Amino acid sequence: MPPAATRDAAARTMNSVFVLPTAGRVAADRTPARRASASTASMTVLAAVLFLVGAAWPTRTVAADPAPAPVPAARPALAVTVVTPSTATWPRTVAANGSIFAWQEASVGAETPGWRLAEVRAQVGDVVRRGQVLAVFATELAQADLAQQQAALAQAQAQLAEAAANARRARELQPSGVISAQQTQQVLTAERTAIARVEAQQAALAAQQLRLAQAQVLAPDAGIVSARLATVGAVAQPGQELFRLIRQGRLEWRAEVAATDLAQLRAGQEVRVEPVGAPAVSGRVRMVAPTVDPATRNGLVYVDLPQPGPAKPGMFARGSFEIGRSAALTLPQGAVLLRDGFSYVFVVGADAKVLQAKVTVGRRQGDRVEITGGLDAAARVVAAGGGFLADGDLVRVVPAAGAAGGSGR
Repeated sequence: MPPAATRDAAARTMNSVFVLPTAGRVAADRTPARRASASTASMTVLAAVLFLVGAAWPTRTVAADPAPAPVPAARPALAVTVVTPSTATWPRTVAANGSIFAWQEASVGAETPGWRLAEVRAQVGDVVRRGQVLAVFATELAQADLAQQQAALAQAQAQLAEAAANARRARELQPSGVISAQQTQQVLTAERTAIARVEAQQAALAAQQLRLAQAQVLAPDAGIVSARLATVGAVAQPGQELFRLIRQGRLEWRAEVAATDLAQLRAGQEVRVEPVGAPAVSGRVRMVAPTVDPATRNGLVYVDLPQPGPAKPGMFARGSFEIGRSAALTLPQGAVLLRDGFSYVFVVGADAKVLQAKVTVGRRQGDRVEITGGLDAAARVVAAGGGFLADGDLVRVVPAAGAAGGSGR
């Protein structure tokens, strides 16, 4: 019999089995023997039906579990080049900050009061030589005073000539007794007085000539004009500053150095000074200050700048003093990352996975940085691109010439 027909026959038999007890309930209630016989028959029929259903039900074969799918291989996160730390001999330096000042400044002012400025010949930034005229005062009044003094000197000289002649005659006549000794003494005194008067007029004339010379404001030394307060038409007062000069054009860097480092600095040491906004210049220590600021615990170091170039007074500058040389373990600057205020490198292991290692850095020179701790000298370090990596990433190491590809996909 087909399985579908068998299932239908079994269903009808089960329905009849479950109906029989219901149909014979009245008779069973009346006759206990009949009720027991019907129950036995029902159980027999149910067992037969179950056997038929089990035999007719199609046999199912349990299939084995399918084999697990293969896990895809891990793909590198990045193609990188690696470098190993190299050892070099680097200078040991002391770093400092400070400002650039004029070595010395000269203040040029008015010496004679009440004169009017007639001409200003120097401007800020001019390079001047010693004795060069910077400004000129009006000299009409001084010329008149000079002429008056010359006339007074001429008068005194004429009086001296008359007194000298009288004295000469008195000396000639004194032995003959023609004139008394008192008269002779008076004539000789008049001569000496005339001589003194001439000398006084000569001194006054020299003073007037000097005053007239002060009508020209001269540069006291060679240098560069750093300030100009002189204005044409202004009446200068004694001591009033008209110009300010940077003497000889010399500049110096006044570096603030920690007291703990001052003992390592000596006059004559070479210094590399880097003004902000200007190329680096070379300097030489001129003097180390004998005192330390009690507030900052820093001492000043005066550094001469023989060729300051574009550096200007007032500029802020950083610098380093070379105090010796020592070996340094270095890496390219691109291999060192700064994260959360600390320096890290990525070290490539034998399984091509990277390990983030915390390192300490020291000196810097060009594009290389010194590693002072946290790294083995034989470690293979990711040369660039570490900012795109995380600890444990898989990488593909490529030669330096092929590092431009970037991705490992």
